[in-house]
Amino acid sequence: MNQKLSSIVDQLKELTLLEAAELVKEIEVTFGIDTSVSVASIGTGAISQSPPPIVEAVEEKTSFEVILSDVPSDKKIAILKVVRNVTGLGLKESKDIVDNIPKLLKEGVSKEESETIKKEIESSGGKVIIK
Repeated sequence: MNQKLSSIVDQLKELTLLEAAELVKEIEVTFGIDTSVSVASIGTGAISQSPPPIVEAVEEKTSFEVILSDVPSDKKIAILKVVRNVTGLGLKESKDIVDNIPKLLKEGVSKEESETIKKEIESSGGKVIIK
């Protein structure tokens, strides 16, 4: 390494972390480059100037609403029992839900819990919508 490069390396070793960050910003501005997108190629050791592919994170829904959508008249009592069990409400409140469909049974539940509620209602003859 020649004397000029050796001198620069020695000066870089003496920089504080804050000064090094400022230096990187200044180099980016001066030379019009973005150091955050340079990627070293593992196989060849070459540096690629193309940005890495952008991968959008798909947000998975974690909170669901369970809505009672259909109650056949001959299955009301069986569904009423499930609604009481699922919601923890009394007989009158549960009957109001069953009689006034579509009605929200539970909100803010996990996917597993919503699927369990759906299976219970459907096995009793009712229909549920999960949103």
